[in-house]
Amino acid sequence: MSVTPVRIQGGAVSIGGRPVLRGIDLEIREGEFVVLLGANGSGKSTLVRACTGLLPTTHGSLHLFDTPIGRFRDWQRVGYVPQRASAGSGVPASVWEVVASGRLTRRRLLRPLGRVDRRAIDDALETVGLADRARDGVSQLSGGQQQRVLIARALAGEPELFFLDEPNAGVDVENQQALADALRALHARGSTLVTVLHELGPIAPLTQRAVVLSQGRIVHDGPVDAAPGTVAAMLTGHVHHHGETDVAVTFAPQLSAPLDTPPEEAR
Repeated sequence: MSVTPVRIQGGAVSIGGRPVLRGIDLEIREGEFVVLLGANGSGKSTLVRACTGLLPTTHGSLHLFDTPIGRFRDWQRVGYVPQRASAGSGVPASVWEVVASGRLTRRRLLRPLGRVDRRAIDDALETVGLADRARDGVSQLSGGQQQRVLIARALAGEPELFFLDEPNAGVDVENQQALADALRALHARGSTLVTVLHELGPIAPLTQRAVVLSQGRIVHDGPVDAAPGTVAAMLTGHVHHHGETDVAVTFAPQLSAPLDTPPEEAR
């Protein structure tokens, strides 16, 4: 029977007593490739953190795979790649070792890696195009390659639902294309992907649906080319007037909260 990976009704998130998200109604269906777009500080990353259980909702309901998030325990079904994280985290480790840590959700504590685990790790590395760097130290990789390692780590856990927060941030064009190729392969397998982006780049051809946020609210949910104003204006903040649609109003200065990402860095 089909299930709905994400369903939010009347969702709201407050941080430090200040509203960051308000009135969020969102449903993400199995196998969809959805991008979250919006100006800095619009609430994109906050929405992802709420969906992954890292931030509580203050109002409304949030279900993962038709289960209220407060009762959800099948976290191995959910993969999360955070924003601008370092794959190495200051600890000397090989690419293979970092990706192998993604199998923890599938193994009992202290149980050694088995054949299935190793196959999943190798497959994840192959998918992101880093099989030939498996034994290299993570610190030897570029920022874009490290981002691909983090995607492989999430993939190794074989989740059904992926959240990626700004995977292209600070990544060169070559690695952006490699990331897009990896996401295309995941989607082809039937995975559900929710990706926070500030600009579409090579991921544009993969996008089935765009959810645009502004001032903590959803202002568009549908095809990218039907979003308010033009796509270029939406992503660059340029002002264009189209009858009643005013991009400058849609992307007015955004809400922020003391404990959230600073406005100039928020996504």
